[in-house]
Amino acid sequence: MADNAVPHAPLAHDKAAPAVDRIIFGPDDVDLARSPLAGQFPQETYVLGAFNPALTVLPSGNLLLMVRVAEALRRPVFGGMVHAIRWRTDTTEGRYGLDGWPLAEVDTSDPRKFMLKDGGWKVMALTSLSWLLPVELAPDGLSVVAVHYDKAVAPEGSWQCYGIEDARISRVAGHYWMTTCSVSPERHSTTLYKSDNGLDWTFEGMVLDHQNKDMLLFEGLIGGQFWAQTRPLGDLYFAYPPGSPWRAGPAINLASSPDGRHWQPRLEPGIRPRAQTIATARMGGGAPPILTEVAGRRGWLTLWHGVEPSGIVGIYRTYWTLLDEREPWRQIAASEAPLLEPRADLTAPLEHLMYLRGVVFTTGIVDAGRHFIVASGEADLACRITHVPKDRFTA
Repeated sequence: MADNAVPHAPLAHDKAAPAVDRIIFGPDDVDLARSPLAGQFPQETYVLGAFNPALTVLPSGNLLLMVRVAEALRRPVFGGMVHAIRWRTDTTEGRYGLDGWPLAEVDTSDPRKFMLKDGGWKVMALTSLSWLLPVELAPDGLSVVAVHYDKAVAPEGSWQCYGIEDARISRVAGHYWMTTCSVSPERHSTTLYKSDNGLDWTFEGMVLDHQNKDMLLFEGLIGGQFWAQTRPLGDLYFAYPPGSPWRAGPAINLASSPDGRHWQPRLEPGIRPRAQTIATARMGGGAPPILTEVAGRRGWLTLWHGVEPSGIVGIYRTYWTLLDEREPWRQIAASEAPLLEPRADLTAPLEHLMYLRGVVFTTGIVDAGRHFIVASGEADLACRITHVPKDRFTA
C-alpha cells in the first residue's frame, strides 16, 4: 500500500451533483494593475491567457487554482522590431524590461512566440511573460471566493527570466508541493515550491535542469519514496521495431526521490504513445496522480494529454490511465476514448480574445465523492472546471 498517501475522501458538499462543465476564470478576470509587472516599463500589456491552473484543496475546504497568467505587450512590434518581456537586472525602470529583434530575423507565425531565423538550431522567444496567480474557489469549484494578488509567484532570477509556467500542486507527507516550468536562455527547467497552507510558497530550487514540460508528483509516497511523472523533450527519438504497439516520440516517464528534491529516473517505462492511434502521437502528464478507485479497481488515477497533429500546435485531448498502487509503471485500467475534448462553445463568450483553438490541457483533479472536479486550461486562454462522474471511467 502507498505510504502516507493523501486520503481523497469525498468532500462533504457532494450530493449526487450533476455533471458541470464551464469556464471559471479568464483573461478579463485579471487585474493587471496588481500584476508583478505593473509599472515596470511604459508599454501597455494585456492578458494573452489565464489558463493551465494547478488545483488543490486548501485547509479551509475551499479549492485553489494556481493560474498561469501570460502577460503580453499590446503592441510588441514597434521601431521595426518585435519585442519580448524579460526579467532582468540591467534596467533602470524596474525588474522587467524589453528586448527587441529586427523583424527580418524572426518568424512570427505562432502568436505565442517567435522563432529566430538562421541560428543553426531552434531558438525562440516568447510574446508574453507568465506568472502564477492564486485564485480561491468554493468547495464545488464553481464560484470564485478570492483572488490573492499578494500571494502571486513571479520570476525571481535569471533561471526563469522568461516566466513561470503550468504549475501542478500535490499534497505529500503533510505539505503542498508545486512543480513549475521555469523558462530562460540558460535552460528550460523544472522548479519546485513548497507550502504548508497552499497559499504561501517557498522556492525550493531547481529539480530538473533539462527541458521537461510536465513534471507531476504523485499525491502520496510509494515504498517510502516520492514518485513523479516526467516528460523530457527533444527533437530526436529512436524507432521502435516494426510491428511494435508503441510509437516513438514524447512519452510519460517515471522518477523517484527520497526527499522530493533529488530525482532519479526509473528504469521501468511509463505511459507511451500507441502506434495505432494518431490522436496520441505526442503526450504529456496532466493532473498529478491521486490514489482512488475507478472502473472497479484501486490505483493511481492519472489524467494526461494526447496531441493529434493538426495545424501549428495540434488538437489536445485528455485521457486517463489507472496505475498499480505499488508498482506505478503497471497500467491496470485505461480507455482509448478521450475523457475531455476541446469545447468551442465554452469559449464562445471570449471569442474576441481567441488566438488558438482545439486545446484542452488538464492540470488538476480533486475527488468530490460521486464525481471528480477537474481543472483544465481551455484554448490556452481560460480556466475550465469540469465535474466528471465516476461512472465515466470504464475500462
